[in-house]
Amino acid sequence: MTLGQSPAPGDVADVYDGIGQIYDAAWGPNHHYGYWDDDADQASIEAATDRLTDMMIDGLRWRAGQRVLDVGCGIGHPALRLVRRSGVDVVGISVSHVQVARANALAVGAGLADRATFQFIDAMDMPFPDDSFDSAWAFESMWHMPDRAQVLSEISRVVRPGGRLAIADVIERGPVSPQGREVLDHISANYAVNSLGTIEEYREALAATGFVDVELRDLTAHCNRTLTVMAEAVQTRRDELNALVGEVQAQSLLDFMRLSAVTPEQGYVFLTATRA
Repeated sequence: MTLGQSPAPGDVADVYDGIGQIYDAAWGPNHHYGYWDDDADQASIEAATDRLTDMMIDGLRWRAGQRVLDVGCGIGHPALRLVRRSGVDVVGISVSHVQVARANALAVGAGLADRATFQFIDAMDMPFPDDSFDSAWAFESMWHMPDRAQVLSEISRVVRPGGRLAIADVIERGPVSPQGREVLDHISANYAVNSLGTIEEYREALAATGFVDVELRDLTAHCNRTLTVMAEAVQTRRDELNALVGEVQAQSLLDFMRLSAVTPEQGYVFLTATRA
């Protein structure tokens, strides 16, 4: 994929089916950012990533027995935590056959296959009937979408009026310096990212697609440590990473993680909204 192209489903799947196996081994089952209270917080990767999952869960204001849509479910670990904590039923969707298979296997292994199911579906064109879910979340999946507004429109269609939406996403924070632009462009060019939206773009897209009571929190200061910690974790699997992408690209990846962690233009947002 070259810079400026929208990622196709195959591009996104390739990223997670390839380098994702290294992240899985080094980072653990939560394939997303972590949350640390401050610089003194020494929480483990598992604890920090679970904190962010719990923030998403709380944002849904769930009730047991509700039906929740997980847009871009990954291997399903956050969805299974949601089911355990709340007693809701979850339907997860992904454009990676590998992720869908692993997520369903994890649900079976956890004894939750009757409450959590995962399907190969494109979020841009979902086959679900109107108003068929009580709420939805998108956990670090929106930045991969070719058209963020189209996905939000689809979510709005399938979530009933009064239903909740929670999103956690990597974003662009301005003003953007020339070095910051290089980092953001590198992310888009190499990680199947269509665009890093801004908080204002999210506000506009949510309003245009029928969401109200929007609350947004800039979590950059709490989440960007993820990239430094991830680089350290991936370094422990350096031989596997070299075998997968080559030594030069492996070193470039690690260097880029560390640079991204200290690039203020790369931010992180958590938002909730209600379907009007």
